[in-house]
Amino acid sequence: GKDSKALGELRNLFDLAEAYGYKDWLVFDASVVRGLAYYTGIVFEGFDRKGEFRAICGGGRYDKLLGSFGGEALPAVGFGFGDAVIAELLMAKGKMPSFASPNIPVVVSAFETALQPVAAKVASKLRGAGLDVDLMLDVKKPKQILKHTDRVGASYWVSVAPTEWKDERVVLKNLNSKDQTDLSIDELVEKLTP
Repeated sequence: GKDSKALGELRNLFDLAEAYGYKDWLVFDASVVRGLAYYTGIVFEGFDRKGEFRAICGGGRYDKLLGSFGGEALPAVGFGFGDAVIAELLMAKGKMPSFASPNIPVVVSAFETALQPVAAKVASKLRGAGLDVDLMLDVKKPKQILKHTDRVGASYWVSVAPTEWKDERVVLKNLNSKDQTDLSIDELVEKLTP
């Protein structure tokens, strides 16, 4: 009836949606049913505006789910989405990125684990200067790094090695000319940015 808790929650949802300015994006559909075993309130599904695809995401309110896994029974809202529908939507909109050849111009690596924070700092400085940079998170042998630079289409490899870093310098290798030079981080940024 008109005094039911569920109807009150729906009215409240649509009132809030209107107040926040997104009411036009909501459509009431009494046929949506999701996971009756754990949802305790409003459920929802998200679709593209034209309705050409199946649900992009779905979720709802669950007040007892966390408690059923041994935690405190806290009220919560959650949702999930699938990559297949997102991929279909991106392709239909012409927004799917090409993964064939990423063409990342600079790869940064640390020669040893202790230098990984320095490598992260170098990558951050280069990114801050507007460059696309791939920071290798694991310490790898040079042969493996060069294989990776080939795969991502890099033109430069920046190596943070202990001997050079003692003088706060890194090694820049031009992968096209095979030239190599030691530079400070500031010199490196200057050399690689137009």
